[in-house]
Amino acid sequence: MNTRIGVVTFPGTLDDQDARRAARLAGAAAVSLWHKDKNLHGVDAVVLAGGFSYGDYLRCGAIARFSPVMDSIIEAAGQGMPVLGICNGFQVLTEAHLLDGALMRNEGQKFICRDETLVVENNHTAWTRALGAQKTIVIPLKHGEGNFRADPETIKRLEGEGQVVFRYQDNPNGSLNDIAGICNPKGNVVGLMPHPEHAVEPGFGASLGGENRRGVDGLGIFVSAIQAVLG
Repeated sequence: MNTRIGVVTFPGTLDDQDARRAARLAGAAAVSLWHKDKNLHGVDAVVLAGGFSYGDYLRCGAIARFSPVMDSIIEAAGQGMPVLGICNGFQVLTEAHLLDGALMRNEGQKFICRDETLVVENNHTAWTRALGAQKTIVIPLKHGEGNFRADPETIKRLEGEGQVVFRYQDNPNGSLNDIAGICNPKGNVVGLMPHPEHAVEPGFGASLGGENRRGVDGLGIFVSAIQAVLG
């Protein structure tokens, strides 16, 4: 039986279809999850996709955090289910206190859209185990509020306990310590600002691996979740 990866759709979500396609290309069965439905429909892992949930009113991710589906996701994450938040999904995870810190306006107050080089700092999470330590990947980035902030003690703890998962090679937004993605202490919940679901098919997007790998640097993140579920 295929691993079932659920992808949540909030009002304003843009990349849910892309995330479901990425899950299928990785070898999983993709399951649509609706924000008003508490039922996770037997999924083995969950992706909170990018976009502008509830129009980013009040604060990015602040309203989505109170959607009924989040109650079930918070409970499942506490029991060890792999959960990935991409861009706006990362913002939702911080609002839900599943991840530390907050995402603020980019330095320069401008929306950024470009291919971004990331260094994999922790390949022992549920979403990076198929990637090599210190591996460099290139995946697209598109956000206006991706500037990761946290108090000094939190940053010290994240760094000291290996919870920094991805780091920008060329910081695009002012994030502290070049942080592009983090995880919870257990490593089953991961959030990152760049979009791996847009780099899962050969021939599209950038890659450091040459034309034979062009565009697939994000696929390993979804493959990792399958490996984590299957043990």
